[in-house]
Amino acid sequence: MEQSKERVLISEAQVHVGETIVLKGWIKKIRQLGNIGFLVLRDRTGTIQCVLENEQNKIKLEKESVVEITGEVVETDKTEVGVEVLVSKVAIFSNAKVVPFEVNKKHLNVGLDHQLNHRVLSLRHEQIQAIFTIQAMFVKSFTDFMNRQGFQQIFTPKIVSQGAEGGANVFTFPYFKKQAYLAQSPQFYKQMMVGAGFERVFEVAPVFRAEEHNSSRHLNEYTSLDVEVGFIENVDEVMELERRALEYIFEKIGEYCKKELAYFKVEIPNVKEIPKLTLEEAQVILKDRFHKDSPSGDLNTEGEKVIGQYVKEKYKSDFVFITHYPKETRPMYTMPSRQHPGLTESYDLLYNGTEITSGGQRIHDQAMLLKSFKEKGLDPLEFSSYIQAFAYGFPPHGGFAIGLERMIMKFLRLGNIREASAFPRDCERLIP
Repeated sequence: MEQSKERVLISEAQVHVGETIVLKGWIKKIRQLGNIGFLVLRDRTGTIQCVLENEQNKIKLEKESVVEITGEVVETDKTEVGVEVLVSKVAIFSNAKVVPFEVNKKHLNVGLDHQLNHRVLSLRHEQIQAIFTIQAMFVKSFTDFMNRQGFQQIFTPKIVSQGAEGGANVFTFPYFKKQAYLAQSPQFYKQMMVGAGFERVFEVAPVFRAEEHNSSRHLNEYTSLDVEVGFIENVDEVMELERRALEYIFEKIGEYCKKELAYFKVEIPNVKEIPKLTLEEAQVILKDRFHKDSPSGDLNTEGEKVIGQYVKEKYKSDFVFITHYPKETRPMYTMPSRQHPGLTESYDLLYNGTEITSGGQRIHDQAMLLKSFKEKGLDPLEFSSYIQAFAYGFPPHGGFAIGLERMIMKFLRLGNIREASAFPRDCERLIP
């Protein structure tokens, strides 16, 4: 029999019937049937049954140990894949201790904190791995779409001199003889790249928010998918760009992640058209139909949820754009609305009753920008490098940012945003 010297992935084993191959992976299951042992091996591509006889069946093995299996691939009608491996040699790379919880059951029936405390182990569960396979396809499809639309990927600093959103929700730390911050958004930099002549830019990177919201929908470090585009006519162009991006992304997830999606029993959302409501309209609906008050200039968590249900029933859509927020609740760079005094050309995108995007048109005129900073009570001198960029010709522009983990949480209907982060950071968790 011919022996393959290179490692063969489990998904490729079927094409090696009659050959002796080398497999490497984790022991998923072990069971005895008389003098014969059956070992299910797992690698990143799938699982396969391995049959242990004679001396190989006497080796002491624990579940989740990492091993190298040498054996002949034979056909069988006793496994789903139609083949199994008759083992001639087992080499142990790392023999596992007894695991604190079972990772090979259909459902991982342990608390989330316990999962996160043993994250490397819980990430081995097939359904949990599926979350991150879908997440990776989301980012890949986002990147592909932006590249197809002529956008250039950029990489901006995460150590900054000022927060881009204003307010106090930034992490501060000493930076040599100065004070620095962790970036809460790449907003200033992606705008400056548009003004530098790149016109269309995007970034996928972490952002940091020092918010003490220890809730099921907040993280203090999350991944933001940021977009900025120059030479727009209005904010509607930005919303349409995001709609088209989401349509493309979900189409690709549906095409390439069928196995992973089956774990969650969710359908690909219809993003052919996304309804729009002004903030005022949404607040009136909440007040008149559902007798719920809203905070000034915004929606609260309960309001987002109720509006999401209302839109689902009326428009058959999981998404809704909420537009025209007042100047008081939007950052200083947001374009004021000419048609609606006191309001801005801005929006939030709600998905299944939760905000997953903020976006809008930005101010491109330096004098208007200076005025906006002063109205917000901000010292323009502290933002001089940003404001200076607008002195040398700046196109009308706008953009948006999608919170990746929150998007995946809502899409897969996970109970907690921490499930959509491999190693979440919240108000309490710094490890692993």
